[in-house]
Amino acid sequence: MTETLGNIGWAMLFAFVGGIIGMVLVLGATVIIPRMLYRLTPNLDEDKEIARGNQAVAEYFGRVVSACITGISIVVAAAILGGILAGLM
Repeated sequence: MTETLGNIGWAMLFAFVGGIIGMVLVLGATVIIPRMLYRLTPNLDEDKEIARGNQAVAEYFGRVVSACITGISIVVAAAILGGILAGLM
């Protein structure tokens, strides 16, 4: 019984620490990814084009940024699940 409670405790600890690290990574990605996109398109001012009503630039920028953040979130979720499973084994 004590071993089971210890394993559950470790799983909770791994999930909590993984969740905190994951939140930091996703928040960092929301800052870094748009900056990377700005550097990859130096001849295009996305903010200016979006303010002018350029729908194509707005959709491209939004889709690229959201796809990157979704991908990072999936990796973080898998890492948290792996931590939970490692704590329970």
